[in-house]
Amino acid sequence: MVFVNSRAVADRVPANHAADQDAERDVELVLAFLNTCDAEADTDVLDSADQWREWSTGRGLGEAGERGAARRIRDAMRGAVSYDPSAPAPHTGIDTITWPVPVVLHDGVPVLGGHDALGTVLAASVHLVHTGHWNRIKICPADDCLWAFYDRSRNKSRTWCSMRVCGNREKARSWRERHATES
Repeated sequence: MVFVNSRAVADRVPANHAADQDAERDVELVLAFLNTCDAEADTDVLDSADQWREWSTGRGLGEAGERGAARRIRDAMRGAVSYDPSAPAPHTGIDTITWPVPVVLHDGVPVLGGHDALGTVLAASVHLVHTGHWNRIKICPADDCLWAFYDRSRNKSRTWCSMRVCGNREKARSWRERHATES
């Protein structure tokens, strides 16, 4: 049996700058996928096979794949990133979804790939999990927004997709409610 020193392998992986660029690309793709439903506009790309195909090809992801599976995976992922530890765990109706995501060698380094659009999105998501970026993906809690965003705050404490829009709306709503009860 041959053992490989993980530090020796890690030394051959591209510098952090390249990994950060990969993570940025993956964040962009995963957010775009999570935001295929838009609460404010009341639209959902996954309502139509043509729109799903257009979304996939427009991003260079190849074959769109099965729309129903894409919806189940998107909804499960949205549930995972909007999970509030103080609330009961969301139930998506599915415990496990299996999707083929190949591992390929790129310059001798194993990386995840995708056979279709959904596989590519899942590969990007797995990369974000393993690089520590996944826990920065959040869903805006505003009922009329629910937009997925990436929390770039230093301490990972951002709540709203935009403090100027959703955050201010919530602050104003809260202020009105407090002052209405005082009157």
